[in-house]
Amino acid sequence: MIPTLLGIMLISFVIIQFVPGGPVEKMIAQLQGHGASATARISGGGSDIGSVNTSSNSTYKGAQGLDPEFIAELEAMYGFDKPAHIRFFIMIKNYLTFNLGDSYYRDVGVIDLVLEKMPVSISLGLWSTLIIYLISIPLGIKKAVRDGSHFDIWTSAAVFIGYAIPSFMFAILLIVMFAGGRYWDIFPLRGLTSDGWEDMSMAQAALDYAWHMVLPIAAMVVSGFASLTMLSKNSFMDEIGKQYVLTARAKGLSENQVLYGHVFRNAMLIVIAGFPAAFVAIFFTSSLLIEVIFSLDGMGLLGYESIINRDYPVVLGTLYIFTLMSLVMHLIRDIVYVWIDPRIDFESRGG
Repeated sequence: MIPTLLGIMLISFVIIQFVPGGPVEKMIAQLQGHGASATARISGGGSDIGSVNTSSNSTYKGAQGLDPEFIAELEAMYGFDKPAHIRFFIMIKNYLTFNLGDSYYRDVGVIDLVLEKMPVSISLGLWSTLIIYLISIPLGIKKAVRDGSHFDIWTSAAVFIGYAIPSFMFAILLIVMFAGGRYWDIFPLRGLTSDGWEDMSMAQAALDYAWHMVLPIAAMVVSGFASLTMLSKNSFMDEIGKQYVLTARAKGLSENQVLYGHVFRNAMLIVIAGFPAAFVAIFFTSSLLIEVIFSLDGMGLLGYESIINRDYPVVLGTLYIFTLMSLVMHLIRDIVYVWIDPRIDFESRGG
């Protein structure tokens, strides 16, 4: 986990160094449009944006003609006055204590932003994962029992069509169809709650929350059925062909007793143990665009806005939290595998 985390952060940090239009360039562009008074306020009066220095060798776009001392002040303000490798090691040292720094453009720390936005993204990921499990497992079982039938063929086609549709395209379709885009205006277009939600009763607040969650969760769920449904089906088919199933049937047990009393427990080991990883996958791959499309104030929207604004502390801070959560969830998955089925031995695999 440790080298993986360090490798991801190093690659991301290196990529950011080559991204054009960083915070210094953005500030220069803003100051060029505001005149000398803006410079005086930013730099504390120590430099004048109106002063022209034709000998400036600044590499920043649009910085020609600006006082090099002023450029140096901007670099120091954003932490770019140190070499890249020094900044990376300082960043990692701070991240070890969850000191993620402060946002460039918001008067708040990155960790506070993450804690503020996290519940929205976790809510979307958790509900989506639960719904996918509740539908995919029974569907996979029925497909295994009726393998090769018309039901199996048509449901497989429907599942893979849903898998092939990107979640963001399906979200746009839902908006056009059900959020006043062109046809029906049934569901709200943005946000997780209505105005005055705090003053509603508990039942009204729960219904309002569920009403707002329908379209975002539907968009996240539609592409998540295929892998879990086919995994459930293949696990059941693998177990149905084993000797203990034949023995149970020979003893006169009903088909439901065989399926849900014996096969289900063994076939669902890998599916249940994979829940943490499935939650992380849905949380990471779907929440970004869905939150942007439905204006949900979560981690995905925060990351998107931070990239657009070149708010590097927020970009790297959220990436660190995402990566750490993913690695911890994968560790939990491996532990759950062994806990559910002690026959699994990861050490023998390594040998």
